[in-house]
Amino acid sequence: MNWNGKVIFITGASSGIGAGLALAFAVKGASLGLLARRTDLLNELKLKCEARGGTARVFPCDVTDETAVASAARSLESEFGRIDVLIANAGIGGNDPETSALSPSAIRKVFEVNLMGAVNAVHSVIPGMLKRNSGQLVAVSSLAGFRGLPKSAAYSSSKAAMTAFFESVRLDLIGTGVGVTVIQPGFIKTALTSGRAAKMPFLMELEDAIPLFINAIEKKKRFAAFPWQLATIVRAGRLMPGWLYDRIAGRARYRE
Repeated sequence: MNWNGKVIFITGASSGIGAGLALAFAVKGASLGLLARRTDLLNELKLKCEARGGTARVFPCDVTDETAVASAARSLESEFGRIDVLIANAGIGGNDPETSALSPSAIRKVFEVNLMGAVNAVHSVIPGMLKRNSGQLVAVSSLAGFRGLPKSAAYSSSKAAMTAFFESVRLDLIGTGVGVTVIQPGFIKTALTSGRAAKMPFLMELEDAIPLFINAIEKKKRFAAFPWQLATIVRAGRLMPGWLYDRIAGRARYRE
């Protein structure tokens, strides 16, 4: 696929998956809108993207700020004429004592970033896409959203909600020319998974995972889940009766 001149808006762009995707698309000649909270990291990423042949603009703001996200999208669209692809990637793990203790405010924060941050991003780009009858919404969800996992009540439920939101949006957009891709990765070596004592099954290096993201986006898949080994296990878990799932999943220690 020719990405030269295509305009891509990425949230959570300053590190991890977001930064990896930005650099990969820069090599392909894309124009990038990079949104995240950390200005210094965004500026560093901008330079790296431009050194690789892309064009980049930075938008330092919090994805939970609906007005700021909308303003960033308008600025990007005003300069380049359109936004071809939104990658709603911003997310937090909620791997802290408050969230583990089911503190309402802590769980609300996870949902504000993981779900409402994506909602804000979609809301900011969808009018332009519908006007042009063209565009693609990409959700970076998670295999953790298939079923509940131990010590993951906030994260798993936020990703399950994110997946359902984007699938519902996809159904609403049938016939408009705007597509929706939900990507559900497993464990990838990023800041989100660092510092855990427990071994994470089928842990992927970021550089190995990025081509799988791009393949799903380029092929405009409705759903993409990887690595295939873990995705197969997780899909099988959806078919298990509750008693069997509790016995198997209850022993998981991935969040420790």
